[in-house]
Amino acid sequence: MTHSPGGPAHIAVDAMGGDLGPSEVVAATRLALDEIGGLSPLTLVGDEAVLHPLLSHARLARDGRVNVLHAAEVITMDDKPLVAWKRKRDSSMVRAIEQLKTGHAAAVVSCGNTGALMAGGTLRLRMIAGVDRAALAAVIPREGGHFILIDVGANPEATAEHLLHNAILGSHYARVVLGVARPRVGLLTIGTEEGKGNALTAAAHTLLKRAAHAHVLNYAGPTEGFQVFTDHCDVAVCDGFTGNLLLKSWESLAHFFKGTLKRELKANPLRFAGSVLSLGAFDALKRRINPDRYSGAPLLGLRGNVLKAHGSSNRHAICAAIRSAHAIVRADMLRHIESDIARANVLTVPAASPEATAN
Repeated sequence: MTHSPGGPAHIAVDAMGGDLGPSEVVAATRLALDEIGGLSPLTLVGDEAVLHPLLSHARLARDGRVNVLHAAEVITMDDKPLVAWKRKRDSSMVRAIEQLKTGHAAAVVSCGNTGALMAGGTLRLRMIAGVDRAALAAVIPREGGHFILIDVGANPEATAEHLLHNAILGSHYARVVLGVARPRVGLLTIGTEEGKGNALTAAAHTLLKRAAHAHVLNYAGPTEGFQVFTDHCDVAVCDGFTGNLLLKSWESLAHFFKGTLKRELKANPLRFAGSVLSLGAFDALKRRINPDRYSGAPLLGLRGNVLKAHGSSNRHAICAAIRSAHAIVRADMLRHIESDIARANVLTVPAASPEATAN
């Protein structure tokens, strides 16, 4: 459901679904209220017997910017998505999504079961008019900044039309969270020459060129894997199978380099002394590749703002997800997406042949 301007702008936070428990969510709430100017009111959804003592300890019990909505059940990581939505109607995730559907919240943030969040979001909120499949977007560091990778797992079997929609969804998300006025969209493939790639990328390339010609988006052309980490594009578009592989490979590689560098710098006293002198540079690098900075992958394409944070998210990562949710709400991103999707879908309709028109 699109949040109406002037209506309630609460952000509902599923307080029970994360691996680190509700105490970390409350700590993230404290951080968010301290760090984010003009933050929308927060509704923590979960067991009030657990949340109220934690809020008191965080000195938030009487803070008018924080509410508690009681939910007695929790959807666990082991629950089957559709079964959980049928049997655990009083769970924190279900109650949070219901707040969004009824307009009592403008966004939902959850660290819970990804499949359940996607299934529930799709069933209860439905898709934006003209969009068939939802897509997950992730923010990844690159040379000179960051880029949006979309889709990172929601739709592994995409069509060319889905990739066109992903490009529009990712472009709007890049405008909001990266502050890029005219995001450059790259289509992830195996070569930049015309005809390279498979049937999916060839068909998507044609649609993206049409969309660029109609000024729906800013298409930078086919993009190879090594180019996404350079200053080549702001949005890298692919199917969910490819995107999930790239995202997890990047996360694993980042951890590998971090661990290897740490071991090598401690290998002997001379290296360790040099590392102390370079501490500022290492801290800057750590901040650049820190996944907590842009935690919270939005499930784009739904008629509501839903952000999924890692199940293992700490307070800083959850705070970052709340920050992204707040920015999306303030930018009224859904309304702008709906407009561009309608314009783009006209481009996917094959032109009638002269013979058909004559008949």
